Amino acid sequence: MNRYELTNANSLRLVATDFGATITELHAPDREGELADITLGFDDLAQYATESPYFGCIVGRCANRIAGGRFTLDGESYELPINNGPNHLHGGLVGFDKHRWSTELTTTERGRGLRFSLTSEHGDQGYPGTLDAKVTYVLTDDDELIIEMHATTDRPTLCNLAQHAYWNLGGHASGTVAEHVLQLHASRYTPVDSDMIPTGELATVEGTALDFREPKPIGRDLFEVGGDAPGYDHNFVIDGDAGTLRPVARVVHPASGRVMELATDQPGVQLYTANFLDGKPRGKAGASYGPHTGFCLETQLFPDAINQPAWPTPILRPGGTYSHTMVFRFGTE
Repeated sequence: MNRYELTNANSLRLVATDFGATITELHAPDREGELADITLGFDDLAQYATESPYFGCIVGRCANRIAGGRFTLDGESYELPINNGPNHLHGGLVGFDKHRWSTELTTTERGRGLRFSLTSEHGDQGYPGTLDAKVTYVLTDDDELIIEMHATTDRPTLCNLAQHAYWNLGGHASGTVAEHVLQLHASRYTPVDSDMIPTGELATVEGTALDFREPKPIGRDLFEVGGDAPGYDHNFVIDGDAGTLRPVARVVHPASGRVMELATDQPGVQLYTANFLDGKPRGKAGASYGPHTGFCLETQLFPDAINQPAWPTPILRPGGTYSHTMVFRFGTE
């Protein structure tokens, strides 16, 4: 495994590895100019191969859950590995997070970048078609982290990539994210059954613990959300037109003044509050990452979309290109 580093003119610093195209560190200043690493992860890169709960990586070929690990495409049925209860999750037992990606340093008009490339052969984890995926991280002098994901295929397949960083704007080892103030530009969400599979409904967030349309602390309603562990693990329907870059979220850490804003062109975003972290294994500098010590904002297509024909489709065909852009902007207040 190799480690790569990008730094902008304002001391924002990104560190990534070719294993899983994983972001291992992101150092950002607080309102006093003091830097802190604000993403969870490991010092020992080998841990990403054996112990990581998807810290900082690219997940695919199809992010999120597929019910029963089964789908039908053009009349042919496919079965995928089951690795999350009765379901297929984040590409399977050896998803894109468990591969070494080819890497090159790039320079764009927006800033210096890292371009990761991966070829997933036909039949990989049960998926049809050979998929060629590229992910680019660019760090700009406007304190933006631009993430662009593209993929092509030689036969019909599924593609839904996601970036799975766990964030804590107080610093990766600063405790829970309960005091972070979150605003989500999402008026609806996709309710799920007891196996975390969407029912097909697009429900309003109004009057629920999932209503982040106005800024509120993540911890305010954290224990009002049902599930196997307290906390958020929900897909929200982003307001506005999918396919256009638009605001998704704004997160503020009041104590440090750090602010993170996110925009995307995808239809959905999965908010996950690290409900299943239990302090093991140890993270960077021996940090103990327990429940709710980070949050994920994974922009993507909706979970199990292949089994919901009315939803934006994860089907990618020859001659087409999968495209996914995220823009994080870091600042202070």
